[in-house]
Amino acid sequence: MGGKGSAKRKNKGKKGGDPRKHGQGQGGGAVWNDYRDAAFTNSQVLGQGSLTANTYVQQYAPVPTALDALPALPQEFTGRADDLAFILGVLDPDRPAGIPAVAVLSGWGGVGKTTLAYAAGHAAQQRNWFTGVLLVDLRGYDPHPTQAEDALEALLRALGVRPEHLPAPGAGREALYRSQLNLRQKAGERLLVVADNASALAQVQPLLPPGHHGMLVTSRDGLAGLGRLRTVNRLQPEDAVTLLQAALKKNDPDDARVEEDPGAAERVVLACGCLPLALQITAALLAQDPGQPLSERADALSQTEGVLDGLSDGQRSLRAMFDQSLERLSPQEQDLFRLLSLNPGPDIATPAAAVLANQPQPATERHLRQLAASHLIERNPTVRGRWQMHDLLRAYANEQAEAVKARGRDPRRRYDQARTRLIDYYTDYAEAADTHFRPPGSAVSSRFSDREQALAWFDAERENLIATAHSTPQAGLQLGFYLGRYLKWRRRLQDLVVVRSLALDTCRTLNDTHNEPNAWNNLGTVLRQLRRFDESRHAHETARTLYQQTGDTHGQATAWNNLGGALKELRRFDDARHAHETARTLFQQTGDTHSEAMAWNNLGTAYRGLSRFEEAAAAGRQAVEMLVAAEDWFRTGQGWGELATTLTASGADPGQVRDAWNESATAYTRAGADEEAAASRAHTNSTANVEEQLSAEACSPSEESSDGAGTGTDA
Repeated sequence: MGGKGSAKRKNKGKKGGDPRKHGQGQGGGAVWNDYRDAAFTNSQVLGQGSLTANTYVQQYAPVPTALDALPALPQEFTGRADDLAFILGVLDPDRPAGIPAVAVLSGWGGVGKTTLAYAAGHAAQQRNWFTGVLLVDLRGYDPHPTQAEDALEALLRALGVRPEHLPAPGAGREALYRSQLNLRQKAGERLLVVADNASALAQVQPLLPPGHHGMLVTSRDGLAGLGRLRTVNRLQPEDAVTLLQAALKKNDPDDARVEEDPGAAERVVLACGCLPLALQITAALLAQDPGQPLSERADALSQTEGVLDGLSDGQRSLRAMFDQSLERLSPQEQDLFRLLSLNPGPDIATPAAAVLANQPQPATERHLRQLAASHLIERNPTVRGRWQMHDLLRAYANEQAEAVKARGRDPRRRYDQARTRLIDYYTDYAEAADTHFRPPGSAVSSRFSDREQALAWFDAERENLIATAHSTPQAGLQLGFYLGRYLKWRRRLQDLVVVRSLALDTCRTLNDTHNEPNAWNNLGTVLRQLRRFDESRHAHETARTLYQQTGDTHGQATAWNNLGGALKELRRFDDARHAHETARTLFQQTGDTHSEAMAWNNLGTAYRGLSRFEEAAAAGRQAVEMLVAAEDWFRTGQGWGELATTLTASGADPGQVRDAWNESATAYTRAGADEEAAASRAHTNSTANVEEQLSAEACSPSEESSDGAGTGTDA
């Protein structure tokens, strides 16, 4: 482009105008020649230092340059406003002093890094920030990547350096490159260097431009130390649909499949992971088959098996791109990538990955960091120390794992052992965390320092644990019990009914007559919380019958107590009174005073439903006294709340009601239940509607079953 290009851009744009404003020296953009690296021949020294030389002058034609190298943007380019704003902020001539105009765009293969770099280059030129663009493809993931000296040669040729003037590979070539760019700056020019598809720092560092020139680097690896880093992520679904539509119309302007079936279009882009390359491949395949409905394509792509087969158009292949990234990793990193496909949930913590790999945690963390730097996995953006994998990469990792397992019995055994280790890790830690939610006086695991730490672990691993529960019958049985108290604590009732139904199905499948009544009882409790009262009643009656058949007195008491809760919701208060009285008597026989206290509390609510307020208040006070003795402060808070509701319904003195609510708030505070404490305090300052308070019966304490075969408790 040279001086002619500079003249065209004179006085255009707010920051552009004459590019010499951003440099010094002579104008015109001509390529200067000095005597660096020059060689002088046919020279002689005569006498006292006199010099004579034969000088030959040859007129060369103007040196060609290639400073307008950016390809045109594809018309389907969309959805990168935030990324473009970031890059332009880096390239801005008026950016803060001392900050190099170098941006590194990293992301996994096919995410659209190259097109984004082109778009940023075009946007910068439209602002007259650059007088030319140099483009070099480093082919970093090909079998034979471009070496730095070859890239320098290509850039020097683009700058107009003749082949015969190129120094040999090495420091001289790099020095000439910098000299040429410095000369351009003195001539008032500012160039943008785009180094595409880099895979290593050594490829790029010699290409860094001096002075006020700019540079964009694209890579599937996070190349730290070059400039400002920007991770390029997949498109938002609405932008992905726009890209698909534009790509189809580029092939056929009359293609209206997206407009005719927007729901199927969304399914297609989600199956493609909102990945630009996958969308472009899909658009090409749809263009080859103009009669194929988007719904049919979406169905084909939604198949877990062979999803990557549907993302190849004969010229471009997502699998091949993933292969290139994987092959660059060490054998240990490749192995960990394959093993991660065994994790059943959406992400994995570093300790769990170490168990899966059967390696020390520090070594595993190093491998995870390298996988993330290669964009084969990514860090969880909200929780440190957790790693996740895109669905398409998970499908690829699973393919790779299956290929290794197909090699023979030993690889299959190794992967089976890894899967078993991970399941055992999840179930063992879930059991340990569950001990912090059991009634006061129960043994507590030292794996977690307190309930808060156990709760945090459950929160982080919840989806993994639920997915693991579906992996094997034994895991389903164990986690169906271990997750119960936590999910109830967090009020995740839909998750709770899933794991409890799974535990019940497993018991029936395995003919586990010992744990089946426990599973029925626990399922009935969550069904009541979901207001499925008849189903809850049936579940507790079934549990009661099974406990009677095995002679389990404590189990019968638990089932009677929970049955009473379901009967109250069905407004069958006299039947509920009988159920709670039976439960209280059976708990007394077993010596379980803590469960007896909850039966007293539930009996009080049944009496209240019968308008037998004096008996209800007496039962409530008995419950509170026993719960305080057990130091069960959460249920003490519940008990005082029930008593306050009973006193309100009976027309007792308002001062007594306020005192009961204050006691409830104090107990909840001691239990660390701040939300419940605040609700109780609110009652002390207002006269609550009796009917609203009576509706709180569904939250009254109940008793859930415990196991007897090492599957954990759920009470």
